[in-house]
Amino acid sequence: MKKLFTLIMVLTVSFAVNAQIETPQPSPFQKIEQKVGLTDVTLEYSRPSMRGREIFGNLVPFGKLWRTGANNNTIINFGSDVTIGGKALKAGSYAVFTIPNKSSWNVIFYSDTNNWGTPKTLDESKVVAKVSAEVYNLPMDIETFTISFDDLTNDSAMLGIMWEKAYVAVKIDVATDKTVTDAINKTMNGPSANDYYASARYYLESGKDIKQAVTWMNKAIDMSKDSPKFWWLRQQSLINAKAGDKKGAIKAAKQSLELATKAGNADYVKMNTDSLKEWGGM
Repeated sequence: MKKLFTLIMVLTVSFAVNAQIETPQPSPFQKIEQKVGLTDVTLEYSRPSMRGREIFGNLVPFGKLWRTGANNNTIINFGSDVTIGGKALKAGSYAVFTIPNKSSWNVIFYSDTNNWGTPKTLDESKVVAKVSAEVYNLPMDIETFTISFDDLTNDSAMLGIMWEKAYVAVKIDVATDKTVTDAINKTMNGPSANDYYASARYYLESGKDIKQAVTWMNKAIDMSKDSPKFWWLRQQSLINAKAGDKKGAIKAAKQSLELATKAGNADYVKMNTDSLKEWGGM
């Protein structure tokens, strides 16, 4: 029994030691992070090598769906909305599949990223974009499968795929110009009503300069006078009261009460009613 126990211990220790040995993966994982304009793009994929094999038309058959790499799905993530082949893609993650042919490839962006390899059946409802890309013949072999972001501009990048002597590329368009233009217009036009309201409320709640809070709150109300919000008027009444303007506080509270009553908001009806009684407005 003692010998058996010793043998079991030896085998257990030996297994534990062997399990700790790490060897290189035949298709190493790669993660690329690329800023395209103002959009963060991340790509994760595994990279097989040729190792003397004929790739396209042999190891990777023509005309059949390919995982575009090795192991798990090749996954691309967009930090904001993009356009590919005229199709709008929402921010998020997509699997990249391809159908290689001799002179062109179909590059497919797929909403389901939880496939090992390729799905048994391609669900067309999950194909968010399909782009035909011309094959460019390279003058030398690319030993290891490579995906890259090429020809970067403020508004686009080419998703380049190359292996053996084949290179294909798909254009990704981002809305940099619209984003920057909207930001410029917003900044040049000055703060919005929401900006003034948020700043005034923060000053009230933080005990900061109440006169400044009055100025900002008045601007917010003036900018939204066509559709005043009862909760904004409530804050205006509180700011005016703290600033010592009881008349202005009562006026704003009455307006807030009227709108809150119409909206059926019992909480604001009660708060305004209580304040009006406190300030002598009822």
